[in-house]
Amino acid sequence: MALVHHTLHLGPLDNNTYLLACERSRHAAVIDAGFEPEVVIRAIRDAGLELKLLLITHGHYDHVSGMRAVQEALGGEYWIHPADLPLIEHLTAQGAAFGFPPAEPPSGAHDLADGQCLALGDETLEVIHTPGHSPGGVCFRSGDELWVGDTLFAGSVGRTDLPGTSFRQLEQSIRTRLFPLGDGLRCYPGHGPPTTIGQERIHNPFVGEQARLA
Repeated sequence: MALVHHTLHLGPLDNNTYLLACERSRHAAVIDAGFEPEVVIRAIRDAGLELKLLLITHGHYDHVSGMRAVQEALGGEYWIHPADLPLIEHLTAQGAAFGFPPAEPPSGAHDLADGQCLALGDETLEVIHTPGHSPGGVCFRSGDELWVGDTLFAGSVGRTDLPGTSFRQLEQSIRTRLFPLGDGLRCYPGHGPPTTIGQERIHNPFVGEQARLA
């Protein structure tokens, strides 16, 4: 049985915040709550879910800044790759650079690691380390679904003009870690519409087959 999946489009950067739930246990995870945490909290309460996991694909302000409010209201263990902890430590400075208010990360960070599997009720989420957009960027996989943060977009890839980013590393992450997972996987990015591995492997102008021919 696949995880129940709901997308919230939030904030001035139109971030995708994802709610995942095990249908039987009603245990839930939140992926990347950056803005409008009150909307996330209300959605979880309205659905009658018990929040267990606060999952962060990477440590940028717009994916993290709302997580503390969600945790204070509903609980949940906070998970992040340790390579992105330096970003989290400067969350307010990150936001200030773009005119956003101060923010604090959730409490009690747990370390994500490549290949790790996190239990969510009867289901599991596999962690795939995909550095490039940030040193500790990760994707989460469950069955034929993949939550990719800002690693990969429909027709694009994450920015590599910020401190700690690397296009070469991002390209390698996508081509060697994500594309081999299979064309049928559906990808849910941190911004914009969903896509598939197959669509991006063939047509993505930055890392797809078309880019190799350019």
